[in-house]
Amino acid sequence: MQKEVVNVGLVGLGTVGSGVVKVLKDFDGINIKRIAVKNINKKRNIDNFDTSVLTTDPFEVVNDKDIDIVVEVIGGIDPAYELLVTAVNNGKHIVTANKELLAKKGEPLFKLAKEKNVAILYEAAIAGGIPIIMPIKTTLAGNKINKIEAILNGTTNYILTKMEKDGVSYETVLKEAQELGYAETDPTGDVEGFDSAYKIATLATIALNRRVDINKIYREGITKISANDMKFAKELGYKIKLIALALLLDNDKVDVRVHPMLVPVRDCLASINGVTNSVVLEGFPVGRVMMAGPGAGEFPTASSVVGDILAIVRSLGSDKLLPMMECNHDITAEQLDIKDTVNKYYISITAVNTPGVIGSIGEICGRHSISLASVLQKGIDKENTAEIVIITEQSKESNINKAIEELKSNKSIVEINNLIRVME
Repeated sequence: MQKEVVNVGLVGLGTVGSGVVKVLKDFDGINIKRIAVKNINKKRNIDNFDTSVLTTDPFEVVNDKDIDIVVEVIGGIDPAYELLVTAVNNGKHIVTANKELLAKKGEPLFKLAKEKNVAILYEAAIAGGIPIIMPIKTTLAGNKINKIEAILNGTTNYILTKMEKDGVSYETVLKEAQELGYAETDPTGDVEGFDSAYKIATLATIALNRRVDINKIYREGITKISANDMKFAKELGYKIKLIALALLLDNDKVDVRVHPMLVPVRDCLASINGVTNSVVLEGFPVGRVMMAGPGAGEFPTASSVVGDILAIVRSLGSDKLLPMMECNHDITAEQLDIKDTVNKYYISITAVNTPGVIGSIGEICGRHSISLASVLQKGIDKENTAEIVIITEQSKESNINKAIEELKSNKSIVEINNLIRVME
């Protein structure tokens, strides 16, 4: 029998927490009983807000016997993990937007939740306002998903979009993004790919039905991408995006990684610009499905959090959780090392303008079983050097690395400017 009034407790009242409070006001039968904050006296941008529900002790929330659902929106591991363990042990259902916690501590947390027969829902932790977890567990449940290609970080997508559009440097756009509030003062979590790695770890675990180890995910950020890379990519028919990738291979291994990629302009992900996020799933029998929308922000993220709250509310009073609320991933994924992956590559080289230099580059690549798909040579500068850009055919990463080392030792090569993988 469903409860007449469901009590909710929040841990955190920042951007997302405030959005949750504002949205929940429109729903009868849901009462926000307690909210843990760092500073009770901070002015809140919430109309008619009852400050009597505030506390500075988050354990008051997770230990409150009357609270049915705990919503955690503070992020990080400490103290979030201890708080949620306490809440689960107290029989409370959990809604969280904490991608780092799920990636690093998801396995023991979900195991405990299963023992206690409580739900942990986390739609907001993957792609903000884009519904992706529940569709995978419900309408797409009859599919075997074998590929995920996703743009999961709005900050990096904004930076790369502006670099491409305005032809300016990474440093210039980062500064602008920080001034506009799209990038943090310390942007490391976004621009070095940590945020996307946390998200793809959980998304791949659900979609590929194997538990993915965050520590085995190859991660590379966007800090080495230059205005020249953007220009050359465009000439070759590509855009550069930070892609979170997960593949279920024929040998049952999984290939999960985050790094920049040259995306063909004809691909749907190439059209995802600004702070927008997108997830593309591929499998049988559905084929290829794309979802796109706001990946962060007060109301988009609150939309996913409140959706999870309502899903739990509807199940309260049942002896057993609905299957879509359970997390059953007993298989640990065997993850492929990046050196064993096979990709096409973009290689940007500064070389001395001497006869035969392109031929020598081709010979070096050939010695390492690398075929060239295209070669682009730009003008000669005052130092008698030229920019040479090559796109390879499918090659093994370990072979590419050997070729790069040999190229670096060649007297005609001034510098290897960048190496970026290319999406098919």
